[in-house]
Amino acid sequence: MSGLSKSLVADLKALQNVESGIFLQRFFKTGPGEYGEGDMFLGLQVPQTRSIVKKYQKDLSVADLDWLLGSKWHEVRLAAVIAMRAQYSKADTTLQRQLYDLYISNIGIGINNWDIIDISCPHIVGAHVFGANNNDPLFALAKQDLWQKRVSIISTFWHLKNGDPTLTYALAEVLVYEKHDLLQKAVGWSLREMGKLDGQMLRQFLNEYAATMPRTALRYALEHLPTKEKEYYMHLKGTMS
Repeated sequence: MSGLSKSLVADLKALQNVESGIFLQRFFKTGPGEYGEGDMFLGLQVPQTRSIVKKYQKDLSVADLDWLLGSKWHEVRLAAVIAMRAQYSKADTTLQRQLYDLYISNIGIGINNWDIIDISCPHIVGAHVFGANNNDPLFALAKQDLWQKRVSIISTFWHLKNGDPTLTYALAEVLVYEKHDLLQKAVGWSLREMGKLDGQMLRQFLNEYAATMPRTALRYALEHLPTKEKEYYMHLKGTMS
C-alpha cells in the first residue's frame, strides 16, 4: 500500500461517530450468526465517504485498493469499491481486468455486505461481463454463497441500463427460490427494474413463478404494477400457500 491509501483511511477515521457506528452495527446485522457478523463501523454516512474518496480515487493503485479491501472497517471497504467503480469507467482494458479480478476475489471477504455490493457490482462486474459478451461468470457466481449470488443478480442492472432484460430474467430464474431474505429482495428488486424496461417480460416471469416464488421477492417485483395486477398475482401466491 502507499501513503495515499493510509491518508484516505486517516481522513475517514477523523470523521468517526461512535454512536452512529453502534447503530450501523445493528442495522447491518453484525451480531453472532447474522449476515454481517463481526463487521465494524466508523459511523460515517455514505455521502461523507464518497466525498473523501473523491480526493483519492484516481490515484489509488490496485495494491492500494487490495489493502483497503482488507480493512476491518466497513466504510474503508466501501471507499475501496467506490474508488474501483470510478476507476473502472475510465480504465484501459488491462486495468479493467485487474479491477474485475480484484473484485471477484474479494466477494465474501472484503466485499461482504449488501450496500458494498449494490453500489459497485453493476459498474464493475456487470460492465465487465457485458463488455466481454460473456455471462458465464455471473451464472458461476449464482451457484456459490450469499454474497456471490447477490453480486450475480445485481450486476445485471448494467445490462438493464443498456437495454437488455434477458440476463436479469435468466438469473432470476436461477435464484427465484432462494430462502435468504437478502436474495429474495435482490431477485424481486431486479425483476421490478426489469419490468420498467420490459413489462411483458416481467408478466411472463410472474405468470410462471408468482404462485410459487417467495412472498418477499414477489412483493418487490410487483411494486410498480397496477393495483389490480398486484392483487391478481398475490392471489395466485395465496392459492399455493
